[in-house]
Amino acid sequence: MLDTITNKVEAGERLSFEEGVFLDEQADLLTLGRLANIVRERKNGNIAYYNTNIHLNPTNVCVYRCKFCAFRADLRDEKAYTFTDDMIRQRVLEAQQSGATEIHVVGGLHHQKPFEWYLDVIRVIRETSAELHIKAWTPVEIHWFSYMTKKPYRWVFEQMMEAGLGSMPGGGAEIFHPEVRDKICEHKSSAENWIEIHRIAHDLGLRTNATMLYGHIEQARHRIDHLCQLRELQDETGGFQTFIPLSFHPENTGMADIQQASGLMDLRTIAVARLMLENFDHIKAYWIMLGEQTAQVALGFGADDIDGTVVHELIYHDAGAETPEGLTVEQLHRLIREAGREPIERDTLYRRVHRDGAKWSIGEPILADAVTS
Repeated sequence: MLDTITNKVEAGERLSFEEGVFLDEQADLLTLGRLANIVRERKNGNIAYYNTNIHLNPTNVCVYRCKFCAFRADLRDEKAYTFTDDMIRQRVLEAQQSGATEIHVVGGLHHQKPFEWYLDVIRVIRETSAELHIKAWTPVEIHWFSYMTKKPYRWVFEQMMEAGLGSMPGGGAEIFHPEVRDKICEHKSSAENWIEIHRIAHDLGLRTNATMLYGHIEQARHRIDHLCQLRELQDETGGFQTFIPLSFHPENTGMADIQQASGLMDLRTIAVARLMLENFDHIKAYWIMLGEQTAQVALGFGADDIDGTVVHELIYHDAGAETPEGLTVEQLHRLIREAGREPIERDTLYRRVHRDGAKWSIGEPILADAVTS
């Protein structure tokens, strides 16, 4: 089967579910890396992308109790917090001073906050900065907003877009298959809702990302099923920009007895994703979760993006991530160049960023044929 798969990869043909499971379970890692790198360089040449971004998690109070989450808090927990408008403005001003082009907004579902509070988070950001791209709210949050307001998803998006929403992150996907999802987050918004919400976002012109949480109780067939469902929606809409495999961090979660995925599994998952998702332009090696060294190696195993400066990330650090709570642009350049790749700063929509210190402007879209010529 490996010879057939190799021929299909070299010809740019789609791999089947069965071929994906074979690669995940049986292919040796170096062969996976070699094949994934063929696809990676076909699409993105020698470039490795990064962006200058900052995170905002407006509250950690959450109505859900997902077993894998170390970030959430009950209302009266000592660690519970909720941002005020002034705190949001301060975070945006910090983003401006650091030259960030994007603010990434996700958080808990605070059951005592009305929809208007979440809408105001976006409004306050936009009123404070007209330039900063707002990437906010996963489908889990969009589903919650719809439930609260008794309005359809499309209406929720329209309100958020009017307030300043620019794109949507890919969180909340976890694992789509019910054999796994029902055990790790049974009360959370369903896989069907996640897919439908992204479908509507794409129809409204919003670009989005996609994720998969791996390294817990799932098996190869669950991971490949997840990737195939993402691939089908991308066939339909073309609205996904990037796929981000998220390695499960067990510390401080309800699944703390599970051994954390090894660096070898991280690389295997990234490579398999690159091979299965031939209709996705980008695969991200999220250095916050992987660690800096594994993220570097991943740039030769299918990944073409390592995310960004990621200042103030809390969700994965609460789960035991020991990576820094932010990297400088110089550090990102070093990581990428040491991996033998060329660093290119992008904005959220994969347009080239032209920079003069903290000042920046957006240039042309970065196209695959432009990076391989």
